[in-house]
Amino acid sequence: MSDSTPKPTTYGLELSAPLHILNPALIEQVEHALKQVGSFGEVRLVVVKGRLRFIQVMQSQAVDSSNNPKQG
Repeated sequence: MSDSTPKPTTYGLELSAPLHILNPALIEQVEHALKQVGSFGEVRLVVVKGRLRFIQVMQSQAVDSSNNPKQG
């Protein structure tokens, strides 16, 4: 039988200093948020009392000015 469960991707990463706030699970969540953003947007990391508390994803959409009549 073959195992159909995808195997996690692992990276050997050498850091110049130890991580104090992020851990592998949080890094994975940030990566997911960056994927959600799409072509335009922001990912904000909200830190409260030295801990990452929220990851905010804001998507932006360009407005095509040729479809909007000029005002004035």
